[in-house]
Amino acid sequence: MNLFAGLEEIVKFDEPMSNHTWYKLGGPAKYFIEPKDEATLLDVVKRCHENEIELYVLGRGSNLLVKDSGVDGAVIYLNGDNFGDVQFDGTKVIAQAGVDVGTLIGECARKGLRGIECMVGIPGSVGGAIRMNAGGSFGDIASITRKVSLMDRTGFKFEREREEIFFGYRSSNIMAKFILGATFDLAEDDPEAIGRSIKEIWMFKKSTQPLNSRNAGCVFKNPRAMSSGALIEKAGLAGASEGGAVVSDRHANFICAGNGATSQDVLNLIDVIRKRVKIEFDVDLEMEIEVWG
Repeated sequence: MNLFAGLEEIVKFDEPMSNHTWYKLGGPAKYFIEPKDEATLLDVVKRCHENEIELYVLGRGSNLLVKDSGVDGAVIYLNGDNFGDVQFDGTKVIAQAGVDVGTLIGECARKGLRGIECMVGIPGSVGGAIRMNAGGSFGDIASITRKVSLMDRTGFKFEREREEIFFGYRSSNIMAKFILGATFDLAEDDPEAIGRSIKEIWMFKKSTQPLNSRNAGCVFKNPRAMSSGALIEKAGLAGASEGGAVVSDRHANFICAGNGATSQDVLNLIDVIRKRVKIEFDVDLEMEIEVWG
């Protein structure tokens, strides 16, 4: 029996995950599935649930490291072509999970809607940003989130209001497997003023982060009242390397993948960093990026 009979158009087998992450690293996914809409997604989810196939949800792959061995399960890719609808209703914005955050920032700015520009320079999709409460020193996505649409691993769809969701530092209590979309509350402002804010934030990010390299953003969460990047730098690890993986000398909480790098190189460097910081400062660094496999 063909598990995905009738869905051949949207299913790939042994798809290299290096094609789908910002690191450009990672082994193959046993099944790589791009649902065309929520109905197709529901069909796929039910088939996987009935056959006990583990599900992995992929957005932009910007905060993800896939091991060299790959993923023994089904990677569900909610891409922007199929899950990229955005609706504007006054200051309310409804965006599907696959919407690119950078694109959404630009659309909101042109319509004179302020609030989401705190996400400038943070790559990813709406779904991924909600899941981890993406943000930085300028704010986070929780501050503008009004409602989230969800689907669990059995295919059951439901919604959660902002008051029902706990957003922590780079985290949320959303347990549902799929974030289908979100409703945001923004504020009216002059498009030119919003544009200036976007430019200022972008210039700051560009001057302090290795934006043009292969990386997955900040590797570690900041411990309370401390900076992981500063701890790593003080531990003498800026510029340190393992194989083709290198700690950025521009921002030490970024690990960049150079030529010939493997996922294991990145993992080895992560291990070196955690051990050194623990020895030097007695601080246990917690991962911010997600690791599959």
